[in-house]
Amino acid sequence: MTQQDAGFSDYPHVIFLDAVGTLFGVKGSVGDAYSTIARRFDVTADPTALNQAFFQTFKSATPMAFPETATAEIPQREYNWWYHIAYQTFAHVGAIDQFQDFPGFFATLYDYFATAEPWFVYPDVWPALTYWREQGISLGVLSNFDTRLYSVLRGLELEPFFSSITISTEVGAAKPDSQVFQAALNKHNCLPEQAWHIGDSVREDYEGAKAAGLRAIWLKR
Repeated sequence: MTQQDAGFSDYPHVIFLDAVGTLFGVKGSVGDAYSTIARRFDVTADPTALNQAFFQTFKSATPMAFPETATAEIPQREYNWWYHIAYQTFAHVGAIDQFQDFPGFFATLYDYFATAEPWFVYPDVWPALTYWREQGISLGVLSNFDTRLYSVLRGLELEPFFSSITISTEVGAAKPDSQVFQAALNKHNCLPEQAWHIGDSVREDYEGAKAAGLRAIWLKR
């Protein structure tokens, strides 16, 4: 990502960026992390098979958004959502019966992904964020992640770049729903045509932002 991104010369009031797959990615694979932590609980499962099972389960899951949910209840709803994903992932590879303490394993796994340890920042992110900030452009994160995103951004030292963080679970709607884009715009008192959204998903980021009236940029990682 550079000042020449997408060939636009006129910069917006605010640039929103997706999180996972845009700002940062998983070291190795999700399957590697699941397998490594499972071994601490005496469970053996092939990381490649786990990775495939994870994405199958993730893609078929309901959106991670909880409308009409009290703010205090959101973290537990997120936890339960991911618990189901992890349980089904191991069930798909036939490893769930190996667990003596799946709740204990999942608690360890969930906490691990709230740290900087499993993530890496894409090398083009730092210069792009620095350049945009120098131009006086406001930056925001707009993500279908969960509230662990706050601690991940802090751990990766990305948080200072952003003046807003908008998460689907807190809004009660997930990309590509226009409601989550509008929630982000409201934080900047900004009209859709004054904003860009950059993300790696064609459906959630590009098509969602475009339908909401923002200038949409697909970042093909």
